Amino acid sequence: MAATAGIAVTDSPRPGYRRVMWIAMIVLCLIGCAAVLRRVIALAHPPQNLPAQLAELDEAFARRPVLTLLHIVPGFALLILVPFQLSRRFRSRHLRAHRWMGRTALVLGIVIGVSALGLLRNPIGGGMEVACILVFDALFLLALAKAFVHVRRQEIALHREWMIRAMSVALGVATVRPIMGLFFATSRITGLKPHDFFGIAFFAGFSLTYLAGEWWIRYTRVATRPRTV
Repeated sequence: MAATAGIAVTDSPRPGYRRVMWIAMIVLCLIGCAAVLRRVIALAHPPQNLPAQLAELDEAFARRPVLTLLHIVPGFALLILVPFQLSRRFRSRHLRAHRWMGRTALVLGIVIGVSALGLLRNPIGGGMEVACILVFDALFLLALAKAFVHVRRQEIALHREWMIRAMSVALGVATVRPIMGLFFATSRITGLKPHDFFGIAFFAGFSLTYLAGEWWIRYTRVATRPRTV
C-alpha cells in the first residue's frame, strides 16, 4: 500500500476486477485507434455508396480536414500511451520512461482538448453534443492540470487519481462508438437521425467511462490520516 497527502491506495484489488478493467481499457483503446484510422482513410479516400447517415457524418469531418487531423492524430498517440501510463508493472520497471510518457500525454492532452473546441462549430448533435463536449473537455483539461500539479508536489496517489480521471474521459470517445453503432443499426426502427442521437450517444459514452474511472479510484483507495509513506 502506498500513501500520500491523506490518501492511501491499495495495490491489491481483486484479480477479477483488475482483469475486467484492463480488458475493457484495452478494448476501448483498440476501438478508439480503429476509429482514428478509419477517419484518416476516409479523409484521404472518401468512400463511395455509403448509407446517407454515414455519408453525412463523413462530410461533416471532410469540411474541416486539418482541424480533424489535429484532433484525432494526437488522440491516436494518447490511446497508445494509456495502457503503459496506467500500468503499475511498467511504471515500477521503467520509471524514467513512465515519466516521459506522462509528459508526452500531457502535451497530447492539451492539443486534443483545445482542438476539440474548434470542432464544436455546426455540431451534428446540436446543443446537447456541444454541452457534453464542453463539460467533459473542461474536466479532461482540469484533470491533466491537477495530475501535473500533484506529481510536481510528489503527491503520487493524488497524481494517479487525476490521471485516471483524465484517461477515463479520453476513453469516453471510444465508448461513444458502439453506442452510435447501436443507434445506426436501429435507425430504421426508431426513425432517429444522427442529429437526434449524437448528443445522447456522446453523453452516455463519456459518462460511462468517467463513472467507471471514479468507481475504480474509490475501489482502490483507502482513507488514512495525512502522511507520506
